[in-house]
Amino acid sequence: MKLIFLGTTAGHPTKERGLPSLALFYKGEVLLFDCGEGTQRQLMKSELSFMKVTKIFITHFHGDHFLGIGGLLQSFSLYKRERDLFIYGPSETIKNVTLMTKLGYFGIKFNLYAKELKPGDELDFGDYIIKAVETSHPVPSIGYKFFEKERKGRFNKKKALALGVPEGPLFGKLQRGETIQVNGKTITPDMVLGPPRKGRSFLYTGDTSPCPSLKKEAKEVDVLICDATFDSELEEKGNKFGHFSARQAAQLAKEAGVKKLFLTHISPRYRDNVEKLEKEAKEIFENTTIAKDFLMYEMKLEK
Repeated sequence: MKLIFLGTTAGHPTKERGLPSLALFYKGEVLLFDCGEGTQRQLMKSELSFMKVTKIFITHFHGDHFLGIGGLLQSFSLYKRERDLFIYGPSETIKNVTLMTKLGYFGIKFNLYAKELKPGDELDFGDYIIKAVETSHPVPSIGYKFFEKERKGRFNKKKALALGVPEGPLFGKLQRGETIQVNGKTITPDMVLGPPRKGRSFLYTGDTSPCPSLKKEAKEVDVLICDATFDSELEEKGNKFGHFSARQAAQLAKEAGVKKLFLTHISPRYRDNVEKLEKEAKEIFENTTIAKDFLMYEMKLEK
């Protein structure tokens, strides 16, 4: 499970940073969170295969967050994609995605599904759930929380042997949650498995100013990926336009008890001084990193 930052600036691209997009590589598929202009090229420059993108989650329809969809759809068609593609977002997602498919003269020969979400909606994808989170921005917007379902507890080989379970296929059945019979005795999985283990989680805020829902949804996630468009001197102005400051992002991380904070959506005005944002954040929450394009972060399972 890897997070790859494909674009980390705000408003317009710079020589150093592309427009907002975050990729999650998870068990062979690629999920995109936002898809700013140029995202497909960023994907091709990364270690990811753009053809493995299965789902796109848009936070809102300011141009810097979604105008890369059209180019990506055309490239999928040129590469003769057959796999279904799902695009999720706030209100007007269906309208905007439909309009993109009608631009120009290219055709889409794969199934494309658009779905609109509201805060609190949850999508169950088997091993993981993605929840739409309320955010505060001048246009309809949502953030996204990813969390894996609990894993079974660790198998205790010593307990199994003590209960008379011979090594071999019966071990596997217990690990899969099956009840077995050994010498007329019933052995249930809970007798040899430890407590369930917490899955990995992260919260991607998209563009937003501070709001109560984010503190609630960020609570104890492994990774918080937060809007940090401005420094503290421009905090009031930033909040008015629906953005965090780096200081406020760090305060959220501290109060929510997260493990790791990434600052993203960095205003181009800091292209020569991102250290200012990082310094303000680290004074409050030490485990902070300013995201940059192509930064990869591996999210490891807890033992």
